[in-house]
Amino acid sequence: MAKYILKRLLLMIPVLIGVAFVVFTLMYITPGDPAKVILGDSATAEAVEQFREEMGLNDPFLVRFFNYIKNIVIHFDFGTSYQTKKDVLTEILVRFPNTVKLAAFSALVAVVLGVVLGVISAVKQYSLFDNLASAIGLLGVAMPNFWLGMMLVLIFSVKLRWLPASGTYGPQYWILPAITLGFISAANIMRTTRSQMLEVIRQDYIDTARSKGQSEFVIIMRHALHNAMIPIITVVGIQFGQMLGGSVLVETVFSISGVGRYMIDAIKARDYPVVQGTVLFLSACFSFVNLAVDILYCYIDPKMKTMYAKKKN
Repeated sequence: MAKYILKRLLLMIPVLIGVAFVVFTLMYITPGDPAKVILGDSATAEAVEQFREEMGLNDPFLVRFFNYIKNIVIHFDFGTSYQTKKDVLTEILVRFPNTVKLAAFSALVAVVLGVVLGVISAVKQYSLFDNLASAIGLLGVAMPNFWLGMMLVLIFSVKLRWLPASGTYGPQYWILPAITLGFISAANIMRTTRSQMLEVIRQDYIDTARSKGQSEFVIIMRHALHNAMIPIITVVGIQFGQMLGGSVLVETVFSISGVGRYMIDAIKARDYPVVQGTVLFLSACFSFVNLAVDILYCYIDPKMKTMYAKKKN
């Protein structure tokens, strides 16, 4: 197991370097001069040139990229914000707890809705409930989360005045953002759960369990759902990783001070170190989530348990 984890960690290195290169290239070819954006239109040409020289913007592309990677590897330095002059990693870590909270609450909504609807749809295949759940699933996959967020704000905050529209001052402030981000993921989890459950409940051992007189609830929860969990866990892990990065627009809609909103503000201001740092940080988080899901397999899938036991012997 330790060798497998070490191997996966080493494989992350070229992936993260590739992500950094792509983001660095996009920032480099993006029209607009960050020096002029930050200093303003009234800045003199000398002030703009001095700013570019201080921030290394006049260096060749490959030199800038090499220095950026070198600072991360040697000093774990993601750079300094052009606007605030503060360390990028420090600013990310300050905002990261809000992003994790949003992703966690959204994942809870997604798992509960997705698994429950998926199981019931599979058990009651072709029923009215199954058709409605499938329609909701298709709607959730196609619906942009920022549009759903604005509709929820319009209904529950503006019209009904039940829930606050923005901020993070209490539990009630997380309800609408969690539903907005979790509903989209719930649709994907529901579709996967339904398809896996339909495949499992047709197996012979399910008929054997019924012939032994076990209750339908025990058969579905203990035998069918347990054996369908591995693909579901894969989707849940991927969705949670996407929630960390996909919270960008949701944080903006609900004015949540998270990593996603921090990145959006940096893109508008051409604050390249912040954009590069946030994308790289979220990519690393996504990679670690996938690694955690793979490790979880070893405790759920008996085949993988046996495989690692043989390797140890």
